[in-house]
Amino acid sequence: MPSAEVTRPVIVIVDDDPNLRGSLATLLEANGFSSLTAQGSVEFFTLAEKHPIDLALVDLRLNGESGLALSIRIREHHRIPIVMLTGQGDETDRIIGLESSADDFIMKPFNPRELLARLRAILRRSGHPALATPDRSARQSKHFGRFKLNLNRRELIGPDGTEISLTNAEYRLLEYFLHHPDRVIPRAELMAELGNDLSLYMDRTIDVLILRLRRKIEQVPSKPVHLQTRRGQGYIFVETS
Repeated sequence: MPSAEVTRPVIVIVDDDPNLRGSLATLLEANGFSSLTAQGSVEFFTLAEKHPIDLALVDLRLNGESGLALSIRIREHHRIPIVMLTGQGDETDRIIGLESSADDFIMKPFNPRELLARLRAILRRSGHPALATPDRSARQSKHFGRFKLNLNRRELIGPDGTEISLTNAEYRLLEYFLHHPDRVIPRAELMAELGNDLSLYMDRTIDVLILRLRRKIEQVPSKPVHLQTRRGQGYIFVETS
């Protein structure tokens, strides 16, 4: 049986504030995570060459290369969840972060218990063995149009048989839609499914995620067949074209 140390999720904290890096590392280590710290992008990629990494916790407003630019580079080279740290509580920051494919946001100052809960939820949904609920059932898939979503492997397979990369947030939305087809789902319900604080994450957050998902599953994103809008009501998912 693997030791707790071996199965601990490894989180890299990327922040140019040494005090925050230190306090976050202490918090994570005391609550079942392994932590690595980096001041910026150079240190992050040096660590990534030497250690397996399960999640990146990135400050949006880094000195030097921005957290936005760094998260885009991380997404190009590593299939790991990215959580943004933002200090202003500005909706613009959240939208910018979403465009970089961040999976979630944590506002500074944050509640330590909320931070830990959000990190665990993201890692659990991304399938980390230390947090994922064992699935001993047969492999399950959901089909829509010419696409297939493998629920056990958390993979979206396109019409040509190749995998289409999804962020954690995109996967969670698509899975929720497929479990509730042909029903108008309000934005508030989608936000609750993502587990975000409605007072911090506004409708525009969902709109950006929907746009990103449409780009991956719709032949013409501006004229969606599957993921349709019902103005003033929410969204509805149609499985067959």
